[in-house]
Amino acid sequence: MYQHRTHRGFHASSRRPQRRKNIGQHIDISKFINKAEITEKIEHFVPEHAFNDFHIEENLKHSITLKGYKSPTPIQDRAIPHILRGADVVGIANTGTGKTAAFLIPLINKVLKNPKENILIIVPTRELAQQIDEEFKGFTRGFKLHSVCCVGGAYIGRQISELRYHNNFIIGTPGRLKDLIEKGFIKLATFSTVVLDEADRMLDMGFINDVKFMLAKMPVVRHTLFFSATMSKEIESLIKHFLKDPVTISVKTQDTAKNVHQDIIRIAPGKDKLDVLHDLLTKPDFNKVLIFGRTKHGVEKLSRLLEKRGIRAESIHGNKSQSQRQRALVNFKNSRSQVLVATDVAARGLDIADVSHVINFDIPATYDDYVHRIGRTGRGNKKGKALTFVE
Repeated sequence: MYQHRTHRGFHASSRRPQRRKNIGQHIDISKFINKAEITEKIEHFVPEHAFNDFHIEENLKHSITLKGYKSPTPIQDRAIPHILRGADVVGIANTGTGKTAAFLIPLINKVLKNPKENILIIVPTRELAQQIDEEFKGFTRGFKLHSVCCVGGAYIGRQISELRYHNNFIIGTPGRLKDLIEKGFIKLATFSTVVLDEADRMLDMGFINDVKFMLAKMPVVRHTLFFSATMSKEIESLIKHFLKDPVTISVKTQDTAKNVHQDIIRIAPGKDKLDVLHDLLTKPDFNKVLIFGRTKHGVEKLSRLLEKRGIRAESIHGNKSQSQRQRALVNFKNSRSQVLVATDVAARGLDIADVSHVINFDIPATYDDYVHRIGRTGRGNKKGKALTFVE
């Protein structure tokens, strides 16, 4: 199945409509090959703190224990003390490193100490917003703290009615947040803490002007937390403009995780890609597979063709309603479906445990997209596999 490879580039722009300035770059397919290291000499991170060491409320410590958190991840270990003392923080971290808890734990503590505090969390996608909201609710069960999730694709009327009450945390996507601010339902002058999560993705997706609009309406003296998987000149410019003497914490080791085994599958002339995919999906270890396609139409078609072949498949893309996307995600997370077929935008920010394989059915437009896609597997300390179809 894994045929001979040649280190041959391809012209990305011929495969996908222009979306970003670097769309025309050549990606050397050798970048899609990286054998996961198998070694006995695994370097273990030793945290400087236990969760009990942090200066946080006892009921929050108890909640952390109930959630099964054992010891802090590197980003949690390094960031939480700085956030607790009110410092602006820039966190550069790979996906799957526990950064949500790194900002939620100290910010929940902040609100427990002063219930009048209001926190705004801005993220690029609705799925990420919903995941952060779920995690917040998991930490704060019984605390009488409230959150509202403001995302596009969901009924705005319900969000408006929830905003009539005092919510300590507002979590949302830039477009919907801006809409609610302009309609007068969110008063940013009352928010002195803001989190920008996956800032590089917001830049990629064209949301930066919306973000600037929101930050301009917040108090000048505020607490700003900024998380990104990559550091570019544009990101550095944003940091310089919006953060004050930030502490920069980088726990990003490399572009693609060492524990993701990456390889290509060359499709022989005359061979049907769908047949090759079907053969893979019937193998026993392909138990939770995330497949990436290039277009909304292509993703939907592939999902239906797989279902016709007896594969339990779901799809998420921009043409699906919010409830349809949620149902597909829940079925995939709970292993009621074996396969989730997704577009790049729909899958941004997804945090799904135990994805065994990522398959690039269509080659990504950019190497950044590739890095993001394969980051959905091999999360934490687990091994994952990423396969890219090359014709």
